[in-house]
Amino acid sequence: MGVAQPSRAPRVVLGVCGGIAAYKAVEVCRRLVDAGVHVTPVLTEDATRFVGAVTFSALASEPVARSLWDDPSPIPHTRLGQGADLVVVAPATAHTIARYAAGLADDLLCATLLATRAPVVLCPAMHTEMWEHPSVRDNLDLLERRGVIVVPPERGRLAGGDSGEGRLAEPEIIAARVLEELGRTARRDLHGLRVVVSAGGTREPLDPVRFITNRSSGKQGHALAVAAARRGAAVTLVTSSPLALPPDVWGAITRVDVETAADMEEALGAAAESADVIVMAAAVADFRPKRSVGTKLSKEDGIPELVLEPTPDILAGLAARRRPGQLLVGFAAETNDAVERGWRKLARKGVDLLVVNDVSAPGAGFDHDTNAVVVLDAEGDAVDIPLTSKDAVANAVLDMVIAHHKEERSST
Repeated sequence: MGVAQPSRAPRVVLGVCGGIAAYKAVEVCRRLVDAGVHVTPVLTEDATRFVGAVTFSALASEPVARSLWDDPSPIPHTRLGQGADLVVVAPATAHTIARYAAGLADDLLCATLLATRAPVVLCPAMHTEMWEHPSVRDNLDLLERRGVIVVPPERGRLAGGDSGEGRLAEPEIIAARVLEELGRTARRDLHGLRVVVSAGGTREPLDPVRFITNRSSGKQGHALAVAAARRGAAVTLVTSSPLALPPDVWGAITRVDVETAADMEEALGAAAESADVIVMAAAVADFRPKRSVGTKLSKEDGIPELVLEPTPDILAGLAARRRPGQLLVGFAAETNDAVERGWRKLARKGVDLLVVNDVSAPGAGFDHDTNAVVVLDAEGDAVDIPLTSKDAVANAVLDMVIAHHKEERSST
């Protein structure tokens, strides 16, 4: 059995300058890490007067870097600059903006800014009078002509108690802009492909207020849809999960919300007609009540007779109707003999890949942010993806999808 190496996470240097808005950088850090980004925080000495380095070290992907001289590497700014896929500075003070524009490199952050060829995103924050000062505007104009991306401040309440323009953009805006820029520069190996992903557990009604379902959160399916969109695919997500999609993929994902297995079957049938790849990650209920009543059941009415019937086998149906060259990926959530049962399911369903998930394993399965799976191949291969984030699992599965899609195209 092979072991999949998770795709390299994009690397972002998060620079934090000394200003009252530095507290917002904590949320920027958290949002980027949650999106699967490797974040290295670089704090100026003044920044530590407003926020603690321990906070960033706990949330980020590696400890805070603060000085040109404390790092074991003799050239930390070069290591950070060359290794970054993007550098974001939030908040960017007037002082740091001026030093960057002038090419000064007297601290770790400014030296890193000069040592990188990655995109740079500056998020200014300062009082209105400073923001409107000609020297600040000239410096920003110069940096923008050099290709620096500026996320402008907002109008609102400022540290002095008054209001005006200069307030740091909200963390969700900054994180979305960073992810958008990463998406532009990331690999686009799914560009031109139409990918359909299903996610979540279906709800089969007993009455207007009760239903049969399972513990699926939809996190893994949503992670697959987001990863596919970021890798360039046009994605249709058929989901029963209420999870929100990150702003940077809103334009790349067509979302279809469903509730029952019948709803999902209908939506997937329509979406599958033009799909190049179908990833059936949803945990469709195996059974549903044979009869659903239109009014709420009550104890006063006695215990109702519950008769179940099987739901449609959506995956087998998709396999039976798929077009030549269409790649089909199934999921199997098991609690015992997972791989053995997975091989049988792969043969029975007629899919190309089957992602087997032992949901009884610690940290894996339903409602976790992590997962561990084994991907079975119709050719008889098995690839183990050890416990990691669901984002990393999604990218590892998509790596295998790409490999199989290329093999399929080369053989036709």
